[in-house]
Amino acid sequence: MILLMGVAGAGKSMQGRILADEHGYAWISTGEILRVLVTGKRRLEMSQGKLLSDDEIIDVMDKVFDLIDIQQEFVLDGFPRTIPQADWLTAQVKKGRFQLNSVINLIASKEVVVQRLLNRGRLDDTEAAILHRIDSYERVTSPILEHLRAEGVPIHDVDSDRDARVIHDEILNLIDASHHATKLDKELA
Repeated sequence: MILLMGVAGAGKSMQGRILADEHGYAWISTGEILRVLVTGKRRLEMSQGKLLSDDEIIDVMDKVFDLIDIQQEFVLDGFPRTIPQADWLTAQVKKGRFQLNSVINLIASKEVVVQRLLNRGRLDDTEAAILHRIDSYERVTSPILEHLRAEGVPIHDVDSDRDARVIHDEILNLIDASHHATKLDKELA
């Protein structure tokens, strides 16, 4: 698994699409899945920038992982968003359900994020909702990176204020290096 982390608007979906289209990886966009599956009051709350509960999102992701071939490399974008979700994900890795090969943390400035999200034109991308998502990410999701680092998970920070193709090339180099290290670790074991 290649895990793409970063605030909404950092370019996770763009990079996930490129990896899927150009390199054949399965791409799981949590945001897209939730926009399809979540309805009613919860959907309205999501459009206002509120997150689903850990139990709700873990239940959805557990079902998604049952539907795909998790033995093949895939890209996961938008999950985990809280420390309990990260703990669930790392527990799945420890159980051998799938392998976590690369964590790519896309770092974008607030100005770039706001502009990108306003430009994409979705109804839930109001400036107030965007600023709420940025604040929520910094308070709730950003600490996951430190939590994962403390668990020994290598995380690669990538400046995502740049051109999408430049970012993609850097991500490919990081994925290649991670795959090489994983292969070497298996040969030495």
